[in-house]
Amino acid sequence: MHSVKLGPGCLNGGTSVGIPYLHTEKPMFCICPPHFSGRHCEIEELATCFHGNGHHYRGTVAQSESGQQCLTWGHEVQLWPFRLQAIQPGIWSHNYCRNPDNRARPWCHVRKGFQIVQEFCNIPRCEAPSGNILHAPASSVCGLRSQKLQKIVGGKVTTVESQPWMAAIFRRSQSGGFAFLCGGSLISACWLLTAAHCFPQGPNMDAWWLTVFLGKDALNTTSQGKEQRFYVKEIIVHPNFDNSDGSYDHDIAILKISMNDGTCAKATNSVRTICLPPAHQMPHVGSSCVIAGYGKEHEGMWHNSQYLKEAKVNILPQDVCTSTAYYGKMVTGNMFCAGSPDWKKDACKGDSGGPLVCEVDGSWVLFGVISWGEGCSREFRPGVYTRVSRYSQWIVEKTGLPSRTTKLPV
Repeated sequence: MHSVKLGPGCLNGGTSVGIPYLHTEKPMFCICPPHFSGRHCEIEELATCFHGNGHHYRGTVAQSESGQQCLTWGHEVQLWPFRLQAIQPGIWSHNYCRNPDNRARPWCHVRKGFQIVQEFCNIPRCEAPSGNILHAPASSVCGLRSQKLQKIVGGKVTTVESQPWMAAIFRRSQSGGFAFLCGGSLISACWLLTAAHCFPQGPNMDAWWLTVFLGKDALNTTSQGKEQRFYVKEIIVHPNFDNSDGSYDHDIAILKISMNDGTCAKATNSVRTICLPPAHQMPHVGSSCVIAGYGKEHEGMWHNSQYLKEAKVNILPQDVCTSTAYYGKMVTGNMFCAGSPDWKKDACKGDSGGPLVCEVDGSWVLFGVISWGEGCSREFRPGVYTRVSRYSQWIVEKTGLPSRTTKLPV
């Protein structure tokens, strides 16, 4: 005879129906109260809006913003990265809009021709956003996020709205595909800042081989309506960068980007510029800053993380970084170190060229370019970053931009 009880597997006041001799806490099925359904009573049939970023939305909208019918979660081979995220109440064996990875709002997979892409869903918020500029008109002011920091090695998966200046630089292969090369930071509509060591051939590298994506949450997926794609028109590597002896001094480069029609980046919630620092200025030692990238999640990992990650690190004293216990003379005045007190957060291979940003008077400023380090998250071997403020004049000369660039066409 079945026993009926309130079990841990049923949500929203559902009643669990199980068989005691199975010695399991999981219900065979749940008897749901009115207006709730699903195996765990997790589906809210009357939900018409979402709170926050919709991570806990469990309504029944199953249509994307473009009017496409959502695909069923977990039943498409192409959706394998979301299988682990999908094994939770509310995301499995249905096609309702959800937000398993903490993006800006609920989304789903849809089929566009022969591709499966991700699109946000047309679901309103339950409340007006407070202190959040996500739905404000695209700003032309640099260094503003459209999503707050949610909390690379030791970091957490984030959305590009939290790092809207983040660029993904790809190299074309001879077979016609793309291979991820480096990260970068959008400093104006037409210019990126990245690391010089990303281009071993220096200025002799044919820019035709490079493609840049802005607004990209993950390397192996396309976020429809968020991403902007560009050709590289010019590669400017700092003239004093020479890595022939393993030195990363002057590890900085500039890329000029544009679309086929000659236009550059447009300001959106997922694409914005980062502020440049005043010449020769740095945050105070100990300041908490943020790094971001698509690189490996730990040393020895054979592939990149695929998803954009970010982590908090602290600026270290220069005399500590140049001490014999750390890097000694390998660190020059054009570099600085940053790490976490527990050595668990760090940049890693694949993060090169990406940003280290610090908040100054409410705006985020690009103080560092991810450059090098010995291993990842090793004790006394913090990440080393190019000191961007040392190159303010060089950037101005090459791009014609002021030290704090602010303009993006809306």
